[in-house]
Amino acid sequence: MGFVRAARKDEIPAGSVREFQVDGLTVAIANVGDKFFAVNNTCLHRGGPLGQGELHGVAVTCPWHGWQYDMTTGKLVMNQAIGVKTYVIEVRGDDLWIDAG
Repeated sequence: MGFVRAARKDEIPAGSVREFQVDGLTVAIANVGDKFFAVNNTCLHRGGPLGQGELHGVAVTCPWHGWQYDMTTGKLVMNQAIGVKTYVIEVRGDDLWIDAG
C-alpha cells in the first residue's frame, strides 16, 4: 500500500488520540507533545476502539474495559509481551501520512 494520507495535524490536539479510516484500516493516532504515533484501533481484549479512549502521557486507555497501551510501541502497559500493530507515520506539511502496508 505504501504511505497514505490519514489526517491533518490540527485534527488531533496535543495530548489527545483520535480514530481514522485509512485505506480500509481503522487506526488510532495520538499527539504526544506534537509527535504523532499510529496504532491499530482495535483493543486486543474485546475489540474496543482505542481512538475513542483517553490519552495520559503516552498511554491510551481503551474506553470499554480499561486496557492501556503505550502509543509509542503499541505494547500493553502491564504486559510488554503483547500489543497492537504500530504504523510508521510521517508529517508532511499540515498532513499526517501513515505506511498502511
